[in-house]
Order: sequence, then structure tokens, then C-alpha cells
Amino acid sequence: MTGSADPRADTEGLDAAFAETVRRTGASIGALYLLAPDEALLHLDAVCGAPVEFAAPWTRVPLASPAPVADAVREARMVWVGSQEEMVLSYPRTAMVLPYPLALAAAPVIGVRRWGTLLLMWPATRPSHMTPRGRGNIMSSCGRLARLLEEAAVRPGSAPRERPRAVPVGTGHRSAPPELAVADLVERLPGGSCALDLEGRFTYVSSGAAELLGREAAHLLGTLPWQSLRWLDVPLYEDRYRAAVISREPVTFTACRPPGQWLDLHLYPDDSGISVRILPSSADEPSAPAGRTGAADTSARAGQLYQLTHLAAALTEVVGVQDVVDLVADQIMPAFGAQGLVLSTAEAGRLRITGHRGYASDTIARLDGLPLDTAFTPAGQVLADGTPAFYTDPDDMRRTHPEAPPASGKQAWAFLPLIISGRPVGICVLSYDRPHPFTAEERAVLTSLAGLIAQAFDRARLYDTKLELAHGLQQGLLPRTLPAIDGLSVAARYLPATRGMDIGGDFYDLIRLGDTAAAAVIGDVQGHNVAAAALMGQVRTAVHAHATLGTPPDEVLHRTNRLLTDLDPDLFTSCLYAHLDLARRRVTLASAGHPPPILRLPDGGSRPLDVVPGPLLGIDPDAAFPVTEIPLVEGMLLALYTDGLVEAPGADLEESIACLARHLAEAGERDLHLLIDAVLGESGTTGQRLDDIALLVIQETVQDAPGAAEPVPGV
Repeated sequence: MTGSADPRADTEGLDAAFAETVRRTGASIGALYLLAPDEALLHLDAVCGAPVEFAAPWTRVPLASPAPVADAVREARMVWVGSQEEMVLSYPRTAMVLPYPLALAAAPVIGVRRWGTLLLMWPATRPSHMTPRGRGNIMSSCGRLARLLEEAAVRPGSAPRERPRAVPVGTGHRSAPPELAVADLVERLPGGSCALDLEGRFTYVSSGAAELLGREAAHLLGTLPWQSLRWLDVPLYEDRYRAAVISREPVTFTACRPPGQWLDLHLYPDDSGISVRILPSSADEPSAPAGRTGAADTSARAGQLYQLTHLAAALTEVVGVQDVVDLVADQIMPAFGAQGLVLSTAEAGRLRITGHRGYASDTIARLDGLPLDTAFTPAGQVLADGTPAFYTDPDDMRRTHPEAPPASGKQAWAFLPLIISGRPVGICVLSYDRPHPFTAEERAVLTSLAGLIAQAFDRARLYDTKLELAHGLQQGLLPRTLPAIDGLSVAARYLPATRGMDIGGDFYDLIRLGDTAAAAVIGDVQGHNVAAAALMGQVRTAVHAHATLGTPPDEVLHRTNRLLTDLDPDLFTSCLYAHLDLARRRVTLASAGHPPPILRLPDGGSRPLDVVPGPLLGIDPDAAFPVTEIPLVEGMLLALYTDGLVEAPGADLEESIACLARHLAEAGERDLHLLIDAVLGESGTTGQRLDDIALLVIQETVQDAPGAAEPVPGV
């Protein structure tokens, strides 16, 4: 916390309210997320009822990610997931790393601004529905947390904590005397043996438990079972402990204490810890779980395995190279405590940096473009060998690459080669501001993660290449600039669909027809792929060619229609053609199944024009296209658009068109480019788009001779 004389006092007040919310709602676990300064990430600020380590995969959650905590604050609503089945259906990635029976609620913490999200989790024994009263209590608690954050003067630009803090459930309440710990144990268990706190450490060990476990109680107290009892150092056993903490339900498993003593361990959790009943197994030789029971172990901890699963799922969702860079920087770097990142690709014998974090620009300029055989850093050698390299401190690095430490100022490095089927595609370098001893477990996880990053990086490079080609094709088919025509102000915008290759069949054009006339055309070829874009180019060329010959609007569409039926492309096209005669002060329109244009008059009135449409182009070679004529009124504005601007699942098309007319009326008199920005923003097209959008706006600017304006027909 920042912004007060005593930040600790601010934290204490917030923690007390946070813990009270967890207790009052009956939740077993709570987490408080706060938005980062740029509001693109949620940072875990505090955890209640579980170890902070459990939340390692979610200490940073991108605001755009498909997760309950992100959806809650992004959409300003409470997200309720009543069962594990519902979690699998609604949030499959979250379900992969929370494979436990539970219910959860994620509620936005909003006051004068968006602060973040409150996450609450309950055991599966809780009813799977949330009552209105329960929702109200949670939202009321979120309002209180928001007020406390505002009173503490936590500024939007405040840097997040390096590590979330653990808030005991009893915060704000008078703690129980220590001697009651044994009484708590007796109340939880049919017979006492030992107790663990929520961090997993021994807090009580009976003499009988010490005998069965083969260690004195003094050697076990304060330690983690899988550290002090190496035969429990198997990920499956730790996973059983995690299941007990998260689900708050009893868990039983069998473990073998060498050389052959089988033990049944019964875990009974509650909000203060876990009571463990240990008994000799009744089975003769139970099957040992996967994993070894010897002393040496290089396998990852269960928490790290879940973290790896979470990151693997996230890597499958990235699209472009920048997405890979952002994911590594926002989730993988903090997961492993790194402060620096360099992601490079091998191109033409050199290492080209495609993304970085935590480095000065002059350092990146020095590192970018180094030859693969450089002795300046280990990157080239690591990429050639395909073997990760870990340097725990500058002396370790200096032995083989003396120039590297002073160049970057970093104190430890992990060089991870990105290899696909034996083919090197790049290298990922994680660096640290302080010396960092890489454990065997950490090296194993990072090595595994490098393969996943390589797969995502290679796919992202291919996607970016295709996207660049698609954009080049799209830009080549649309007009680079619109001609300047005396008496008219024009502006246009094209927005591709956000799914697929960002390319489509929508098009627009403005055609000069001598000194006193112009033609405006807009159309939409079915689909948003390369085939649609190619046909769009043919349609636009045909319309342009016929228009420049002085062909009337209905004939322009008729001839273009004949061309498309001859080509038989299996794709249909809508088109709206408007001929603007500046000398006769008339506008003549013809439509081939296209949405009606919007007319805005100088008095601000705005409405869709009643233009009788003909059939879509490419269906009937003998189709006729009716003509509509209106006067060209001084200061009038005409908006031509494609259906992507007004169509939405479940929405009424006529109402959407009427809504667009209202947006144009409310936009007022302003620069046409700013007007388009305002209309697109009001229409909700700045996020995910299922279809591409074209919008062409034309405004008459000539001062007409004095006289009464002729009325404009329309609906």
C-alpha cells in the first residue's frame, strides 16, 4: 500500500475487512486481486485460508484472460461457479489447475474506480446456487473493500507488491490461546496423531505419530512433511494435501515408509489447519502411487506441476508473437521470480530480439543482431547445442563469457533453447537482478516449459507471417486514399473481423466522375477469408470500371451482377451504389440487397433511407435493381455501411439500424474521422467482432444558392 504515513495501518484495516468477509460468507478461501497501473493485469494482493504458494499460477491474471476474476472486473458483474462441472464448462483452463470439488464467486471491487476482484471459494458441500441475499452480502463487502482502498489513498499508479501476503482467517478477531491448539485437534479427530497448519507445516506431533513416521517430534515440528520425510516427497502425496486444503473435505491416502511399512493417512481439514490420523495400513501390499520413494528426487512439486499445466494451457491460447512475449513476461517471469526477459529468434545466422522486458533500450540495441557463433553471450552456443544453460551468479557466467555480466547488469540467467523437432527457432532468456540458485526442480520445470514456449512461438511466427500477407492483400484491394472532390467531405474506415486472418470481403470506394459528379459505393462479399477478399477485388474493379463510363447506378449493378454470375464464385455479394450529381443537386441510389444508408440532415435529424433493394449480386443474371433519387441538400450527411456494424446475435436488425441513426445524430458536427470514431465506439465494435466492418461517410459542403431546401423522402 502507498499513499499514507503508516502503510501497515492501512493494510491492517483492509486485511481485517477482507478476513471478516471470508468468515461472514462462510468461504473457506479468499483472495483479493488489484488492478495494475495500466489496468491490463490483475495482481494477487492477499490470500486468506490457504498458502500463498497455492496461488502461484494466478498471482498475475491478464484482464483479457478467460478467468472468473478477470471476467468479474472487466464486465462489472459477479461470477458464480456452483460446481466443478460448471467450472469445466465455463472455465476449462481454470478447471485444469483446480481439479477439486468446490464452488466459487468472483465479485468486482468497484468504488470511484475499478480496484480489482474479490475471489471467494467454498467446499462442494455448499449449495450449488447463490441466493440474492448472498449476492447482496458479497457485493456489499466489495463496496466496503473499495472504500477502504480509497481511504488508504492507494493510487492507480502504485506498484503491486512483489509477493502476495497471507491473511489469517482470525485477523481482526482476538486470537485463541496457544494451549487450545491441542483441544482443536481433539475436536477434529477421532484420535489424535499430528496437526498441520494451512501452510502444510507440522504444528503438533504425538508420540505415536512420531513412532510411525520414524522421526522424533522435535525434528518434525515446523517442517513440511515432504521435506522432513523424504519418502513423502512424491507429487501425488502433496496433491492430496492440496486437495484437503482447497476442498475442505477429508482426504485419505496410503504411503510406504521404507523399507516396507505401509501407512494410512487420514486428513481432516478446517479453517485453522489439518488434523492427520496415521494408522498402519490394513492392506498387505497396497499399490504405491506413481513416483519414487527413495531419498533423491528431481521431480517437480505438485504446485509446480499445476503451474506448468496452467502455463501450458495459456500458451495454447496465444496467437501472435507479441502474445507469446506478453504471456512469458506476465505469467512465466513472476512464476519463477525473474526480473528480465529476452526472447530472440534465429534469422540468417543472427539472433534477432523479438521481445524483451526489464532491460534498458541501449542494452537491447547491443544484444540485438548478434551472430549465432558470438562469444558475447551463451545464447548462440545454447541454441546450437539445444541444451539449457543456467548461471547462478556473475562469477559463474564470467568463467565462459566475461563480457556478458557487465553488459546487462543482471546477476543470474536461464538460457532456454526453443527447439521444434530438432529445428532451433529461437531462445528464451530469463534473468535475475540478484544471484539465483536454480534448484533441480526449477531446472526441470523450466526445461519442460521451454518446449511449450517453442511450440507457441513457432505457431505465433507462422500466424504473424500469414497475417502480414493477409493485411497486404487487404490493403492492396481497398483504396489507399479517397479522391478529393470539391463540395464533398469524405471519410472511411475498415475494421476486420477479430477472428480468423483479419481479412474479409467488405469494401468501399469513392469515384470521381468529372468535375461535378462522384460515385460512392460500398459492398460486402460473403465470408471473411482470402476467397472473399479476392472476389471483393473483382467486384470493386467491375463497379469502378462501369461507373467511370458514366453508366447509371442500376446499370452499374446489373453489369457487375452479370460478371459475377458468369464467374460463379459460390459467394454472394451485397452492394449499394450512390451517384452524387453536384450540378443537378441530386443523389441517385441503387441497392443489391445491402442495408439502407443513413441520412442526416443539417437540423440533426437522422434516419435510414427507404431504398428499395434488388437481389444480391451473383444469383440471378437478369435481376433488376430499382433506383431511388433524393435531393442533395446543403450540409446533408450520408453514411454507407456494411452489416457487420449493425448485426449482432439475437439483435433486431431494424432496431440496430435505428440505433446507428441515433448515434449519427448524437455525434453532432465534427470532423468526419472523429465522427466515425464516435459512432464505432457507441456501436460497441471496438472489442471482439464476428464480421468485418466498412463505413463510408460523405457530407455535402457546397453553399447552395438561396432558396428553400427540397424535402428529402425517407422512412
